[in-house]
Amino acid sequence: MPGRLPPAANLRTWRLRAYPNHLHSDHRQNSGDFVEIWEELARLERQGRQAALVTVIRTQGSTPREVGARMIVFPDGSIKGTVGGSAVEALVIGEAREVMQQAKPRLVQHDLTDWTSDTGMICGGKMEFLIEPLATRPQLYIFGGGHVGLALARLAEQLEYPCHVLEDRPDFATPERFPQAASLRVGAYSEMARDLEPVQPAYYIILTRCHDTDLEVLRETLRKPGAYLGVICSRPKKAEMFRLLTEEGARPEELERVHAPIGLDIGSQSPPEIAVSIIAEIIREFKAHTRR
Repeated sequence: MPGRLPPAANLRTWRLRAYPNHLHSDHRQNSGDFVEIWEELARLERQGRQAALVTVIRTQGSTPREVGARMIVFPDGSIKGTVGGSAVEALVIGEAREVMQQAKPRLVQHDLTDWTSDTGMICGGKMEFLIEPLATRPQLYIFGGGHVGLALARLAEQLEYPCHVLEDRPDFATPERFPQAASLRVGAYSEMARDLEPVQPAYYIILTRCHDTDLEVLRETLRKPGAYLGVICSRPKKAEMFRLLTEEGARPEELERVHAPIGLDIGSQSPPEIAVSIIAEIIREFKAHTRR
């Protein structure tokens, strides 16, 4: 059941209602582990970070963990908690990473008997797991802390979209100016864009104060993984940037992913209006991506 987490006080009730046939009356778990797992999930949900929750929902015979054991799997394959270790856990981690990519929950069953001779495990039972993707939010990487960037960050805050502001002017990337920012970075645009290791799904919004730095950022972000890439510009300026990038070796399919001019065409002129057109386009792209 993907989606936002319920309040902490209602977590057990939510789980029982969502999967009443999968939680047995002999459901046992360490209360400290339970709290630690759900606190971590709540933190990830607030930050819009990607992860998957693995829960043991049925066991038969001898198994390394009981019903109710939980584990969080992160996109890089690292984990918090355990559902048994050894080969079965390694396999479930791989399945959880697939679930994150597909954004759909999955029920999986594994027979431990097949692995006892290879792993040395004395268990010979069966385990069933529920793997649920944690709902993610767009991570906005706003290059430029000017008027449009400021208006966009304020809209992102209302939508609870984490935003990361990157600026080459220290006075335009302060906590006082952007109290809602998940991160603030100051430096040369080309270096910040090149060194950026974004949280996914990443949405790159290029709003620097001049076309030269817009091009620098676009050049570096063009080949970075991400769900969205947009740059503020006129149509003639878009043609000029695309010509230069093509001469530098950019492929047509790379340029096709660029939204330029950025935002929906609603006739916006003022910074707040432009920000509305950008956030509307981001919402459209995000919803389309989550439906795939």
